[in-house]
Amino acid sequence: MLPEVKLAEIQAEISLPKSEKNISQEVLFLAAPAIGQYLLETLVFLVDRLMLGRYDGDALASMQISSTLIWGISSLLSSVSIGSISLVGRAIGRGDRALAAATVRGSLIFAVLAGTLVSLFSFQSIENLVDLFPNSDAKVQQAAIDYISILLPAMPLMLVSNFAATLLRSSGNTRSPFLVALLSNAVNAFINYFLIFGNWGAPALGVRGAAIGSVAALAINAIVLIILLSHKKAALTLRGRGGERAAIARVLRIAGPAFGEEFVQHIGYFGYIAMLTSLGSAAMAANQALISIELICFLSADGFGIAAATIVAQYLGADRPHKANQGACWATFLATALLMLFSLFFWLIPDELLQIFSHDSEIVAAGVPCLYIAAVAQPFMAISIVLGQSLRGAGDTKSAFYVACAGWLVVRLAATYLFTFVCHWGLVGVWLGSTCDWIVRSIVLVIVFLRGRWRYTLL
Repeated sequence: MLPEVKLAEIQAEISLPKSEKNISQEVLFLAAPAIGQYLLETLVFLVDRLMLGRYDGDALASMQISSTLIWGISSLLSSVSIGSISLVGRAIGRGDRALAAATVRGSLIFAVLAGTLVSLFSFQSIENLVDLFPNSDAKVQQAAIDYISILLPAMPLMLVSNFAATLLRSSGNTRSPFLVALLSNAVNAFINYFLIFGNWGAPALGVRGAAIGSVAALAINAIVLIILLSHKKAALTLRGRGGERAAIARVLRIAGPAFGEEFVQHIGYFGYIAMLTSLGSAAMAANQALISIELICFLSADGFGIAAATIVAQYLGADRPHKANQGACWATFLATALLMLFSLFFWLIPDELLQIFSHDSEIVAAGVPCLYIAAVAQPFMAISIVLGQSLRGAGDTKSAFYVACAGWLVVRLAATYLFTFVCHWGLVGVWLGSTCDWIVRSIVLVIVFLRGRWRYTLL
């Protein structure tokens, strides 16, 4: 039995004194660059979509296939980095530079090997992967194959970039990954301009030009981040030797439930999308606009979640659970406040927000009531994301996994089916289903967090 935390102790720590400014400033210092980096990573695909949309309609449509497949593969493998966050954070918190360095080396070796194996396996079955989208046009499928066949061999670069950025953030350095992402975005846009359209004498390669730009951006990301991790005197370095096998074994053990959580999320997501696609093209278009609007909220909450995970891991490593608790509370409070501010815009100017993405009156009319529902969901989404990341930072990936399983496979799918097909509320039912998931998930995570057992997780 793990020791229980007394209610009085919990209440004392949640009631943060007004003079406690260091933790809140630390949360903001870590969260702001993390949010910026997430937005920049999203901007890579947005720039590809914007330029391909001007080049050719089939090329733009193909991104629905290729980006979904690339995201699915990379996010599953990158979930292992959750273990790296916990172990590196604990090691830095207790001043164990040797363990931190071994974890960096082991994590990067895993990224290279896993990326290479997946590239080789997937490269042999690209057409089978694209056939998972059987209703798409032949030209769209071919454009997706052209894009994926260039990006898949770069999967090791993608995973090394993801792991290196995660490792730096877990050491408290969220600024460097942000600046590197800024550089790689500029490179991607520059190469796209030349190779998609054939400007200044370059060949017009369309989707292949966009893929080459993305690979170049990934290469710059990976190289610069590895250089940053190679400095001897940095807070986190890969210098040294020995201990890699033991470190990666611990990382994989911690990350096992996180990998399972990501897998469950993908299953739930595809089931969720399957129900959505049955509502017709207008509902699908409105949903894409809604997701694009809500994306900044999700990424902002995730940025505060990264800050919370880093602070929790480091302070638990330093044997200061009180500070870890304060960091998680402050991150949750700040994320919730920010997303509630976004909610006001959803309430006050829903038509104007939707018209950024479409002037079709049918699409706007379908999206407005859903945006009202999204406004209600924002604080619950903030709580769920930040507390879930806090548990992962503590190494309590099992609790986060169980909550995610219940949220995706039970609450969201069941509620979406009920509201959409039983009550016949269409797209509104879809967004009510996701909102029910966020509400239930936030309540359960608050209970798990208040119990305090995450403080005693052994890594």
